Amino acid sequence: MRMISTASFGGVTRHTCWVPVRDGVRLATDVYLPEPKPGPLPVLLERTPYGKDEETRRERTALNPHPMRRGEVAALFAKEGYAVVVQDCRGRFDSEGHFTKYLGEAHDGADTMQWIMAQPWCNGAIGTYGLSYAAHTQTALASQRPAGLKAMFLECGGFANAYRGGIRHGGAFELKQAVWALRNARSGSNRISAAARQALDQTDIGDWFRRLPWTRGDSPLQWAPEYEDYLFGQWERGTFDEYWRQPELYAAGHYDAFDGVAVMMMCGWWDPYAQTTTDNYLGLSERGDARVRMVLGPWTHGERSVPWAGNVDFGPAAVLDGSLAQDYVHMRLSWFDHWLKGKSASSQMRDAVRYFRMGGGSGRSTPAGRLDHGGVWCSACGWPVPGTEFMPWYLGADGSLSPVQPQSDEALSFWFDPAHPVPTIGGSVTSGEPLMVAGAYDQRTSADVFGAQEPYGPLADRSDVLVFQTPALEADMEVTGPIVMELWVSSTALDTDFTAKLIDQYPPSEDYPQGYAMNLTDGIMRCRYRRSWETPQMMSPGEVVQITIEPMPTSNLFRKGHRIRLDISSSNFPRFDVNPNTGAPEAGAGPRAVARNSVHTGGRTASRLVLPLVKNH
Repeated sequence: MRMISTASFGGVTRHTCWVPVRDGVRLATDVYLPEPKPGPLPVLLERTPYGKDEETRRERTALNPHPMRRGEVAALFAKEGYAVVVQDCRGRFDSEGHFTKYLGEAHDGADTMQWIMAQPWCNGAIGTYGLSYAAHTQTALASQRPAGLKAMFLECGGFANAYRGGIRHGGAFELKQAVWALRNARSGSNRISAAARQALDQTDIGDWFRRLPWTRGDSPLQWAPEYEDYLFGQWERGTFDEYWRQPELYAAGHYDAFDGVAVMMMCGWWDPYAQTTTDNYLGLSERGDARVRMVLGPWTHGERSVPWAGNVDFGPAAVLDGSLAQDYVHMRLSWFDHWLKGKSASSQMRDAVRYFRMGGGSGRSTPAGRLDHGGVWCSACGWPVPGTEFMPWYLGADGSLSPVQPQSDEALSFWFDPAHPVPTIGGSVTSGEPLMVAGAYDQRTSADVFGAQEPYGPLADRSDVLVFQTPALEADMEVTGPIVMELWVSSTALDTDFTAKLIDQYPPSEDYPQGYAMNLTDGIMRCRYRRSWETPQMMSPGEVVQITIEPMPTSNLFRKGHRIRLDISSSNFPRFDVNPNTGAPEAGAGPRAVARNSVHTGGRTASRLVLPLVKNH
């Protein structure tokens, strides 16, 4: 192990060294060993683009909200008898090489695993951990079947299929990728000149989003060519081809490589990787491996130690701390202690699935000004929850949502102007600040909502939003699992988008005189991909076609007196890029056109929302 430096603190020694990979690039790596080192140890590995000893705001507890550094977390693991390796991804912070987001992590991770296995402090049993990108690096290296890999703890990531969620969704491009690229080009890139960094620091991302579309050399990343290049490369690749089947982006194509590895997956309902998490759980558990576990909480991206998401509070039980484990550090230790040290399994491992069913609160405004929505933890032996009934709710031309299918074919229409898209209010987003913030919100605009214009008000009042809702429910109803919107649509355009948003509509109350339209989950479909991700096909103007929208899964108790509501439109900006309605290539900078879009509601073209109903809670 070639050392750069060594430091001791608190009973742990940190060795900083280079790890060479197959193309000669050297990756900066910290190794944390307990003092005195009792001999070969099980190893924990985190690979991150965010700095191997930088502060990480998601590493905190409910009792101590101050974020820890990655090195502090590694030292805590080392004190419990592990050798801990934390590494900068190539092209980031102290590592050499050229950074291309996500790509290259499979080989770099596998080479690092091989290096670890050759070290005298490694006993041959390795576990991996990490959030978001550091979860993506885990599934990437696992695809290479590295020797020694015994257990993984994936939080909020590990692409099942980045084309279906994380980079693209329903054919549309997730614009959080542009915000992330700018933020991380400013910080941590080892190839940005001082002049370029100054230009990036002065870039106003909001101004750039207001002037979309962009082109290479005329974008907020023009001063960071390697970031601009990978961003446009992902944006322009609208069809599902071999690029998207690379192991870093497509764990679903490599599930056999995970055989024999214990995998814990954890994510939040308000996270863009909720579907990746459930897809990975299904793909691995269906192989008959009992070492797969999944936890789904009412959290935004990595915010597992606060009881709220956006402007909605889910109660004190919503936090991980005290509900699932003492805290996040101890939850991971328990997992690795069992699979790497042979200790008895903790209670968290007994149930295959733990999920937080939102809803059931008072509906009042909390002292902090959030809606008290409440919720409880539930357990299941599989996913979807066994016994789930998938019930269709049909859209009516009168704005109704009903289990009775309308007989006559009618259509509701609206004008979709790409120059005036529907603004994003909450949802399953990350890396979008300051333009978009994840979580649950009343679906009404204000001066704080990017892209909103006066007069502010409910999104339902917009002429380009169709609202369908049930009568007030006569009994509580639990919806838990995958949500599917099957719509029959038509347009005057060759290509356009349709969006769908599931809402828990609260009735008027003392605290909320106009009610509260709480968003639960939403999705989008770019119509050219309605039949195939591999072979796009334009529509004929006026042609009635079927599309399927698959948003993030969710779990919610719709209370008696509430309404189940579905909002349909054609944009959700800046969460997704806006369709120009022309059929132009993806990420094009050509003209835009206004389209007349229609949703059909009866007969052979009966649009419907399919909800997973659970009756055993």
